[in-house]
Amino acid sequence: MRAKTPIRLALSALIGLGVAALLLTVFPELRGASQQKNAENWPSGDIADVLTGSPVSYSHAVSRAAPSVVNIYTRKITRNPADHPLAQHPLFGRLVRQVQIPQTSLGSGVIVRTDGTILTNHHVIAGAEKILVMLYDGRTAPVTLIGSDPDTDLAVLKINIDNLQPISMGDSNGAKIGDIVLAIGNPHGIGQTVTQGIISATGRAGLGLNTFENFLQTDAGITAGNSGGALVDVRGNLLGINTASLGNTGSISFAIPSATAQQVLQEILEYGFVIRGWLGLDAIPVTPRLARQLNLPLRNGLVIRAIARGGPTDNLNLYAGDIVIAIDQNAVIDPQSSMTQIAEVKPGTPIVLDIWRRGETLSITAIAGTRPKE
Repeated sequence: MRAKTPIRLALSALIGLGVAALLLTVFPELRGASQQKNAENWPSGDIADVLTGSPVSYSHAVSRAAPSVVNIYTRKITRNPADHPLAQHPLFGRLVRQVQIPQTSLGSGVIVRTDGTILTNHHVIAGAEKILVMLYDGRTAPVTLIGSDPDTDLAVLKINIDNLQPISMGDSNGAKIGDIVLAIGNPHGIGQTVTQGIISATGRAGLGLNTFENFLQTDAGITAGNSGGALVDVRGNLLGINTASLGNTGSISFAIPSATAQQVLQEILEYGFVIRGWLGLDAIPVTPRLARQLNLPLRNGLVIRAIARGGPTDNLNLYAGDIVIAIDQNAVIDPQSSMTQIAEVKPGTPIVLDIWRRGETLSITAIAGTRPKE
């Protein structure tokens, strides 16, 4: 009896394996319960990879976001027909140069409220005599400009039309390098198009595109006509407003984060413009070359070049040549961050500036003013 025990155990094991294999064949959902759980986190309509849990199709995200993205058509007037053959004619040149020539351009926008409020880029509608919107379902509507903010290249429009689908807002502050994103817009006027890529960088600045820069960088294709369109995550939530790209391929592109867009939107709707703090200082950053030329023992700071007459710092103990090394105890690292820090201060709020002057350090308190509108 004891000699047969190992044989019985082996048979039992084989029978158990056979039953398990049969169950997995009949009920494949029993495989990889944790993987199934990850896949179930994706909304219905997406096809998920059973090994990674990531979506293979983004149709659900597109179906959520695409109806909120609109095509924008603008008409502008130019008075500079320099290419006209009679432009330099001594008799007719003046008349030709006064001719008004209409120009049309295109872009994209994003419906953000059920009442027809739309976000787009300032440069899409700047100088436009007439603005027209075409919706996802083919309907068209004239546009009212509520306000714009050239410093962030954002504008708020309004259409009066029913049955609109506003986009769902995402958390751009939580966006990470490597996240998959989709760009939706109207490239080259061919109609709504979706491109896919990843977030290549966050907080990108120093590009010289806007006064205040904090871009999401992506390799999703963004070309002419995409400006003002939506950059969304894999669930169709808005992460940014597509703004610009480098080169002609559109593979290095930039979007204004949705957090910035929402803040600008709220202030334009409430005040008609964006209220920002201002000190009235014209300053340049301390660079290694400048530090060598001026024999400065500093690596960072802002050298004051001029002070706005009648500005918040005009009557303080500040002079051209002073170097701002800290703002409210935050060390000055780069001019973009410092300018943004000042802009985010509510007008009327004290700001403490740490100043380096000829080897000495002093603190000066200024009261923030309101940054002038362009």
